[in-house]
Amino acid sequence: MSHDNVNHPKHYTTHPSGVECIQVTEHMSFCLGNVIKYIWRADEKGASIEDLKKARWYLDREIEKREAATNKGKE
Repeated sequence: MSHDNVNHPKHYTTHPSGVECIQVTEHMSFCLGNVIKYIWRADEKGASIEDLKKARWYLDREIEKREAATNKGKE
């Protein structure tokens, strides 16, 4: 069976849970979904450190966004 790299990339569908990453991330904000996506596939693509750094970048961005919203409400 050939793999569909557009609709179901292998690194999105090989999680031991059998769940495809998008089934989880589509219920999240963009940044949090990307955090999960990069953590989810970190060991599947052979670039685990790079993917973990990308996850951290998106997490930091989400934290900054939420802090700004919190601080805006205090003004």
